Formats: sequence, structure tokens, C-alpha cells
Amino acid sequence: MNKRTKALDEETYKRIVSVMRAGFTHTGVDYKPNERIATVLILEYNLGLRVGDILNLTVDSFVKDGNRYRLDIYEQKTGKYRNFTVPDEVYQFIRDYAYAHNISPKSRLFPITERAVLKHLKVVCEYLGIVGIGSHSFRKAFATNVYVNNHYNIELVRTLLQHSSVIVTQRYIGIGSKELEDAIQKNICLG
Repeated sequence: MNKRTKALDEETYKRIVSVMRAGFTHTGVDYKPNERIATVLILEYNLGLRVGDILNLTVDSFVKDGNRYRLDIYEQKTGKYRNFTVPDEVYQFIRDYAYAHNISPKSRLFPITERAVLKHLKVVCEYLGIVGIGSHSFRKAFATNVYVNNHYNIELVRTLLQHSSVIVTQRYIGIGSKELEDAIQKNICLG
């Protein structure tokens, strides 16, 4: 994990995705809209998967399980098989993406390299004047959002990210100075 990257806040996430989808001109170079890379990062932000694992997904990776969908993947980094329920909105989003781009169920959704994703993200961040953001920032944002929205349950986040220990997970959670100040303020008891 790159310790220099920080978790994204929602506003920054939306700005990055919006610029990727719209295209832009930076240092005299025109960058076309890139729905593919935007979609990779949207999945990382919403599912917490690593970019390398997202790039290996097919439509068939999403398995119908009763009235819901499950994602079955083999994680490159850990070598572990993982399956979990995918929110219906995410499945519909991917299905619509595949349909719009004529992607067959067995074909990779994103036939690009991890390097291409990182390179484009870097240019977008330079264009927007954002520093300290890398592709892993989207996974860290997922971790932070799950942590905050689920009663600060770090074990839940550890399980979702497939970390071997809570210590690793703690490094992912982006707790900013405002949260630290609030925590100190809430703890005051002067007698």
C-alpha cells in the first residue's frame, strides 16, 4: 500500500470522475472523455477492490444468488478467493456499462492495464491541482466511508478489505484533523 496517498473525500471523488467523463485540455494536450477509467475508479470507490482485481472482472464475475448478486473474484495480491454481495445499484451500473460498450459476458469489462489507469488519474489530478491522490485513495475512501457509516466498526472494514490484521486497516482509514478535534472536544470533562 502506498502510504503517501490519502483517502478521497466525496467532493474530490466526484470532481475526478466528472473530469474523466467530460474530457479536458491540460498543458496543451486534449484528453478525450474516458468512461472506462472513470468506471474502474467508481468500482474501487464503491466496492473497495484493488484496481488490479477490477481490471480482471467480467460480467460473469457477478453471479445471480437468489434475488441478489454476488461477486466471485480471485484476489491477485492475496491469492485468496473472495465472494460478497454486490449492491443492486452497482450491478445495474456495470450491466448498463457492459451493454453500452458491447462487452460480452465472458470478456473483461476493462481491457486496459493498471499503468494506464494510474497514468490517466495522475494527469487528471494534476489538471485539478489535487495532490496526494493515487488509485489506492479510492480504496481508502471506501474503507473510511464504511468505518464512519457503520458505527466505527474497524473489524467490519478489515473483513471487507481482506486484511490480515486491524493494524493494516487502521492505516487505510482517513481520519482528518477535524475528526480528531471533535473527538478531543467530546471527551472534555473538567471536574
